[in-house]
Amino acid sequence: MTDPRTDLVTAGRRLTEAGLSPGSSGNLSVRIGDRVYITPTGAALDALDAGELAVLDAGAAPTTPVARAHRAGPPPSKEFPLHLALYQRDPEVTAVVHLHSAHAAARSCQPAWSQRSAVPPLTPYFVMRVGQTPLIPYAPPGDADQARGLADLDFPFRAALLQNHGPVTSGRDMAAAVAAAVELEETSRLLLLLGQHPHRVLTPAEATALAARYGSHWTPAPRA
Repeated sequence: MTDPRTDLVTAGRRLTEAGLSPGSSGNLSVRIGDRVYITPTGAALDALDAGELAVLDAGAAPTTPVARAHRAGPPPSKEFPLHLALYQRDPEVTAVVHLHSAHAAARSCQPAWSQRSAVPPLTPYFVMRVGQTPLIPYAPPGDADQARGLADLDFPFRAALLQNHGPVTSGRDMAAAVAAAVELEETSRLLLLLGQHPHRVLTPAEATALAARYGSHWTPAPRA
């Protein structure tokens, strides 16, 4: 078994090579025991060092000031409340990926498809690898109240779109969080290609059956 911190570094290179992390945008984290290891502020994802990650208290609430949550290493990404929120809401999550990937960011600027998912069940793989993806109302990057609102949503999900900002995904390991980020970007790209053209999405029965089979989350909800 590899060290999750090494997996984080590898993921950073992969996401940059795929064109999903332009410049120094995006941030990654992993949870190991009672600590969260997160990319430092301003770090480029293709130049990470497993020994130079910021260390946070995994039990800290999303609204905890950075001075109280920070345990070691360089200053963490200002988006650390978002990461803490996703760890707080799901004890099985051990990795979080936040990107500014172009197509998912573009989708985040559009109205949500339903009350529980910004993105419709366009393909089986979106439901299997991502699942319902709520649109989180706009707030400035790093806003702790936005992160607290995300943590408090009363239905299950492992990915979200931050309005006018971009995607955040989580998973039981870094590979799952990365796979969700890649699939969310691809589904957003397909939606933009389809535009106003008529298209079919999976039925509620089809989507919920896939979610049950693959351990993702999909609960039919009224259209937004």
